[in-house]
Order: sequence, then C-alpha cells, then structure tokens
Amino acid sequence: QVQLVESGGGLVQAGGSLRLSCAVSGRTSGRYVMGWFRQAPGKEREFVASISWTGSTTYSAESVKGRFTISRDSAKNTMYLQMSSLKPEDTAAYFCAAVPASYTVGYYSQASRFDYWGQGTQVTVSS
Repeated sequence: QVQLVESGGGLVQAGGSLRLSCAVSGRTSGRYVMGWFRQAPGKEREFVASISWTGSTTYSAESVKGRFTISRDSAKNTMYLQMSSLKPEDTAAYFCAAVPASYTVGYYSQASRFDYWGQGTQVTVSS
C-alpha cells in the first residue's frame, strides 16, 4: 500500500504562484509513476501532469504547459507541482496519484490508470 498526502493549497490572486506537495509513505520501493489531477465542482477529474519514477521524464496537459512544473525528490519521498501564472480557471481540488509503472509516463494521463490517491488540496484563484 502507498499513502499520499497533499499540502500547499490555498487562495491566490490571478497571476500568482503556489507550490503543492505530495508526501509519499508506505510501500515506496517500487517504480511508481506519479501524477497530479484536478477536479472543479461539477466537472470530471482532469489530468494535469505526470512524472516517471526517476523524475527524468514528465508529461503535462496542454492547458498547464509553460505554467506548471512537476518534479519529485526521491530522497524526501515527495512530489511537487509548482504552479505559476495562475488563472481563475485553475481553481479546483488538486489530487496526487501513484501507480506501479508498466508503461511510459505519457500513458498515465487518465485517472483510471492510477491505483493510489491522496485526499486532495483546494486551490482557489481569484480574479
């Protein structure tokens, strides 16, 4: 089992920045792909970005490219999402997820392909 705990959400003005963290615990010795998703009220969970178990390969949604950066620190068992140039449409609950990797990072752009999920952290961007 893998446990994931997100932190770092909050209220920020449009154009501002936030950094989300996802602390990983439990059975972390495997090769896990990790990802960030978001879900706004009344909408489906949306892919944001994913990262390989080494951190060397990433894949991001077009809507966040150039603004959001995913990274991970294996020594700290933590994944990050640095968000900048935030827009009101980025407002959502953000979730981190993990799955034992069998394919390339780009394969993991659907929520159904992840096995483990955190509880989420709210990001609200005011206009």
